[in-house]
Amino acid sequence: MALLDVHDLHVYYGKIHALKGISLTLDKNQIVTLIGANGAGKTTTLRAISGILTASQGEVLLEGERLTNVEPHEIVGRGIVQVPEGRRIFGRLTVAENLKIGAFLRKDRKAIAEAEERSLAMFPRLRERLSQVAGTLSGGEQQMLAMARGLMANPRVLLLDEPSMGLAPILIQQIFDTIVEIRKQGVPVLLVEQNAFLALHIADYAYVIETGQIVLEGEAASLLNNEQVKAAYLG
Repeated sequence: MALLDVHDLHVYYGKIHALKGISLTLDKNQIVTLIGANGAGKTTTLRAISGILTASQGEVLLEGERLTNVEPHEIVGRGIVQVPEGRRIFGRLTVAENLKIGAFLRKDRKAIAEAEERSLAMFPRLRERLSQVAGTLSGGEQQMLAMARGLMANPRVLLLDEPSMGLAPILIQQIFDTIVEIRKQGVPVLLVEQNAFLALHIADYAYVIETGQIVLEGEAASLLNNEQVKAAYLG
């Protein structure tokens, strides 16, 4: 049984059929990436898994437990946590306050403190800025904060949506190195990413989505050498 099993998801925006039967799986200790052009359905897939969008058909299973039509905050409580595109930090709150919001469903103060320490160890730059207003951070620091806030929820699965967007190349590499470290610490990652080259380099398995459908899948290393993928996404 896969840790996360998404089967035959269909999502509509009004009359627009945005997802047309998306199926994918994520196992423990895996990084799986979903690549595709803008508007292909990548973010919609994550939002449907998170319960932010309601699927008209299909199901999402977490270790066999059906999550379809479960409220988004309950899905977070069961272990699926999304770091959204564009960071979505609380810009008027401090770094420390943003981190605490990530743990809003947790009650064990000791466990919350331990999660904060792990997050700050992973993103040491944030430790230096705990009292700083989050909106004054650089783009890279805001992305670090968004990821650290997600980890505060103690995820069983972390959904990352375009973590490299708008970042300088040196920061992009740091973010991808951290994604690998997150997996090493036992949190599997479903990664949506425009930078297909880097995503395929760190992922174990990959899916290619076009117009709301999976058109290709396989081991990430093999897709790096696939002529169709090279032509469409790797320049």
